Order: sequence, then C-alpha cells, then structure tokens
Amino acid sequence: MLIVMRQDATQEQIDAVIGIIGEKGCQARPIPGGERVSIGVLYNKGPLDPANFQALAGVKEAIAVTRPYKLVSREVKPHDTIVRVGNTEIGGSRFSIIGGPCAVESESLAMATAEHVKKAGADIFRGGAFKPRTSPYAFQGLGEEGLKILAKVRETFDMPVVTEVLDLAHFDMVEQYADIVQIGTRNMQNFSLLRRAGESKKSVMLKRGMSATVDEWLMAAEYIMSEGNENIILCERGVRTFVRHSRNTLDFSAIPVVRRESHLPVIIDPSHASGYRDQVLPLARAAAAVGSHGLMVEVHDMPDFAQCDGGQSLYPDQFALMCRQARAICDIFASS
Repeated sequence: MLIVMRQDATQEQIDAVIGIIGEKGCQARPIPGGERVSIGVLYNKGPLDPANFQALAGVKEAIAVTRPYKLVSREVKPHDTIVRVGNTEIGGSRFSIIGGPCAVESESLAMATAEHVKKAGADIFRGGAFKPRTSPYAFQGLGEEGLKILAKVRETFDMPVVTEVLDLAHFDMVEQYADIVQIGTRNMQNFSLLRRAGESKKSVMLKRGMSATVDEWLMAAEYIMSEGNENIILCERGVRTFVRHSRNTLDFSAIPVVRRESHLPVIIDPSHASGYRDQVLPLARAAAAVGSHGLMVEVHDMPDFAQCDGGQSLYPDQFALMCRQARAICDIFASS
C-alpha cells in the first residue's frame, strides 16, 4: 500500500502515520517527493484496508499497490529515479556510457584503456577485480590489487568506476573502492548479497539473471531497495535461449516494459549479450533506439591478448565510433 500525504502535512502528522503503520506490524518507508511525502507500507502479511489510513490527519489518499514489487514500482514513485555517481548521472534524459575491460589485468593495460574510453566520451569505467568464471582454472581476477588499480583510474581520469562483487566475504572490500557495486547475473537471486547491497551507501548495478523473468529481476531490485538503498541501476545483458549464433539473446522488449513498470534507470550490456565483437555495435545502436538509459560495453586496448572475453571486446576506435553513433541516435529522439 502507498499512503500519499497532503502537501501541507506536518512532520508530526507524518510521524503519526508511520507509528500507526508500525503498530499494525508493518514497516513504513517514507518516500520524499517534490511536493509531498508518500509512505510505502512494507511487510504486510495480507491486504490492508485503505479506510484505516484514509481518515488520518494529513493523509490525502491510500492506494493499494497491485504489483508484487512495491518500492521499485511506478505506482509508488511515478517519476524517474536518477542515480548520481560522481559528476555523472544515469537515468532521465541522459544517455550514459560505461566502458572498460572485462577484467583488470594490469595497471598499464587498465590505464591505457581508460585513456581511450575517456577520450571517446565514456562517463564511467568498468573492470572486474573478482571474476565469476565457468572454469575454476580460468583467470579469476587480481582481487584487491585490481581494486586499487580501479581507484587509480578514478583518480587519474576523474571517472567513477564500477566492478562486480561475488560474495559477502568481499563486499566490504569492493564497497571501499567502487563507486558502483555490480551484482552479476549469477547472483541476481543471491538474497543475502542483495540485502547487503541494500545496506550499502554505494550505487548498485543489478544485472538480469540469465534465465530470469522481468518480474523476478524487479523483485531482486526490491530486495535491495527494501533495505534502504534507492540508487539502483538495472542492466539487461541477454537471456539464455536455444540460439547458437550469439552467447545470449538480448531482450530488447524488456526495456519498454521495465520503463513502464519501474522508475529505475535501465541500461544494456551488448557485450555479454552477444559474445562476439561484430555484433556489439549494431546491438548498441539498437539499445539507444529502444529507449535504454545507457550502455555498458567491454573495450580493451589489446583484446587479442585479453585474459577474459577478448573476443567480445571492442578495439578503442570501435568504441569511439559506437559512442558517436549511439548518442547521435539519442539526439534524433530528443529533438523529435
């Protein structure tokens, strides 16, 4: 349920409503707005009667929320959430571009790639310090050394950095270095990790699970937001199907659905969706056309020698071309 307060509601009236919600065994989540405060009612074990709240002092209306996800729903927050990271924003009318290697392999390679992506117009640098690999014998990342390299990239190029956290054991460490903590596809329904991300003061990027429905994806975001963290970026990275011409199948239809159902920004990762370099540019152009809020793309200074996903990583000049083309497409829609 969502309780919408009157514009002239006093803090005492708001506190009184919060107290009554608590007395009913529920949790109140105030949602400040531009003109008024709304209060989300969480953890109710059954339907609540709106009449119990409608007559309270300062209440404008009580609205039943029909979606299983509440806080991430547009029923609770009609206007778009804009996630601010450093000097950049993700969401709203801004088309954000994130670029960098799959994994941080060395300081020299990370710095060289960061210089290229910055020059091309990227807003945020990506790089994995801890890598979830199918094979236990594959490169697993540099760990804290990789995080320190990411911190140096941020300091040198004035770019926020995003990197993935794999488990609770390393969350504090990743949180210390990252501007955006990524929850990867394999951990989308790792509920303990989601709750810990909800306690973080850092922004969180939540990738869609490889076999997850849109509802399951949004419910995973609800886990994070229910713990208090509202700075969530959704990332569509393709779902597993029967095709063999690409690694996954990029679900473009999910973007308008997510934008209709949720106020959270949603971006697209065409690199992991395709698995092949020659597919990344056309998919990136389509991502701009379908209405996503941005892209996260793998780019490597020397992809032929990459220790992780070199075959899907763009060369720096390809990344620069992609940035120009994607933003040109966005400009067409902005001016129409």
